[in-house]
Amino acid sequence: MERSSQVRKLTTMGMMAAVSIILVYLIHFPIFPAASFLEYDPADIPIFICTFLYGPMSGFILTVVVSFIQGFTVSSQSGIIGVMMHIFATGFFTIAAGNMYKNHRNKKTAVKALIVGSVIMVLMMCIWNIIFTPIFMGTPRDVVLKMIVPIIIPFNAIKAGVNSIVTFLIYKKIANHIPHGEALK
Repeated sequence: MERSSQVRKLTTMGMMAAVSIILVYLIHFPIFPAASFLEYDPADIPIFICTFLYGPMSGFILTVVVSFIQGFTVSSQSGIIGVMMHIFATGFFTIAAGNMYKNHRNKKTAVKALIVGSVIMVLMMCIWNIIFTPIFMGTPRDVVLKMIVPIIIPFNAIKAGVNSIVTFLIYKKIANHIPHGEALK
């Protein structure tokens, strides 16, 4: 990659990180009153877009950077546990969806990649909620296990699904305005 395209890529990723932070700052709300600590936010959308633009490793790196910035600023109440959970959930999404999409950059593959990424994200959040939520909330693991099917799975499916749908709907428009960003064919 030539130097000017590396600078453009890094600049785009920096802007997307900033958009992600602004989105989580402006838009976050609980979906299920019984688990108000689980809040929807659209902060993964810029990460998903960068994953499709630049590949899974770029998406993962952006996830790590954004997770730490969010975790110590706008989402500081969740601390390092929130940082790690975001890295695991969104990171696995970017690796799975990014690898699927990078070899076949078309709408059909994008839909499949977003679905697979969402399923992986939901599974990862089940695992990490079982491990970390008892520590974070000071709640017995049995209480968290009882929340898996009625709250944790639906919440994460809604969050990943909404963010994936929005990504699908806006990706082409954004990619067409970013140098070297391939839009959906």
